Amino acid sequence: MYQGVGDGALMGAADVGMPRHEPVGGVMKVAVFGLGYVGSVTAACLAAAGHDVWGVDVDTAKVDPITQGHSPVVEPGLDELVADGATSGRLHATTDPRVALERADVSLICVGTPSTPAGSTDLTYIKRAVRDIAEAAQTVVRPASGFHSIVVRSTVPPGTVDEVVEKVLADVPPPEGLTFGTAMCPEFLREGSGLADFYAPPFVVVGTRNPKVGTALTDLFSFLGKDVEVVDVRTAEALKYACNAFHATKVSFANEMGRIFRHFGVDSREVMKIFVQDTSLNISPYYLKPGFAFGGSCLPKDLRSVLHLARINDTELPLLAGTLATNERSVRDVVDRVIAGPGREIALLGLSFKHATDDLRESPNVELAERLIGKGYNLRIYDAIVNPTRLVGANLRHVQSKLPHLQRVLTDDPSAALAGADLAIVSATDTAAINALLEAPPARTIDLIGRLGADVEALPGYEGVGW
Repeated sequence: MYQGVGDGALMGAADVGMPRHEPVGGVMKVAVFGLGYVGSVTAACLAAAGHDVWGVDVDTAKVDPITQGHSPVVEPGLDELVADGATSGRLHATTDPRVALERADVSLICVGTPSTPAGSTDLTYIKRAVRDIAEAAQTVVRPASGFHSIVVRSTVPPGTVDEVVEKVLADVPPPEGLTFGTAMCPEFLREGSGLADFYAPPFVVVGTRNPKVGTALTDLFSFLGKDVEVVDVRTAEALKYACNAFHATKVSFANEMGRIFRHFGVDSREVMKIFVQDTSLNISPYYLKPGFAFGGSCLPKDLRSVLHLARINDTELPLLAGTLATNERSVRDVVDRVIAGPGREIALLGLSFKHATDDLRESPNVELAERLIGKGYNLRIYDAIVNPTRLVGANLRHVQSKLPHLQRVLTDDPSAALAGADLAIVSATDTAAINALLEAPPARTIDLIGRLGADVEALPGYEGVGW
């Protein structure tokens, strides 16, 4: 569950527009394992939507309050919602998994996944919940469909469903006449605004390979009025980590801006108030695509300037300092991958720092070319726009300092660059480059941008830089 930082409005049950009608997909019996914040909110909201919900927990201090019509956790509006569910007979709680599993269609696992002392995720409660479900299913009456969906809702590392949940189920297979399907369905709830977040999620994502599970969860959450995105299991598991890591990064970024700008008499609250109004670049999908390093005439220079301002004011900005470090790591990672593979002949398709420009200033592609040439690789470089005879000023000086012999290795013919190459490193997206690559692909292709198209990604030896 998200730990909101002062941005979750407190509200009661009446403020969140809770559906109280029968779900579009029909009433389902749902077992919710774990009655902490996530489990209690999930159970109460599903019951309010008309489902028959049974919460399961080993702790009677969580079970008994629900049975008595009270929330076991403090969450605005939840006590009223639990009371309504218990009174209507749609919400129940028990310590016995068998009671909850009787004719149940879906199990949602909402147990804790705390950190170990080393920082890894402790999956003990996940394993226990899955085993409880599998063992209880041996003796209870199966659902009419003969199918039961076991869905992880807790935050877990990619691979948990495949390598942990499925392993437990292999040890305790379902009885005759019952089939299990598994999935990951991450929650996006902040403490303090859990009800509002449940009813207005940013997305509903289900990671599964089983179409029956996808259908079951689409029906289960149909009352939310959101399209359910069915994706790969590991994508769904990774999504929650990406979201929380980004939210933590945003908090730290805003705090670092405050720490540095206060030395200059700047109210960083005003800066950030205007900052977030830019929904084209600042608060937008732009830049949020895995790929190669950033470069150009602005980002590296201005980031170094901010870090210099911090140093002269004895202020530490580890997040922004780490941004430069991770950018360098992006270049080094590609160099390391080249070195780890065979061949000495390389075609570099794309040299400028971004598409549709000939600006080579601090281009990570130029840096990559310099390092590979320095390690003895033979490079032939293609760029549809870059013409050494037309480079001037700082642009010319930069490339002369990095690639003084650029004119000898640069070509305007992608086929010439690819001729005899063992490896292509590609960021060019023009038609000529893509067609040449498809006509004469080398043994290996490293894609730096992830936008080369399905045909390129289907080539033998294709590698994405971050996928």
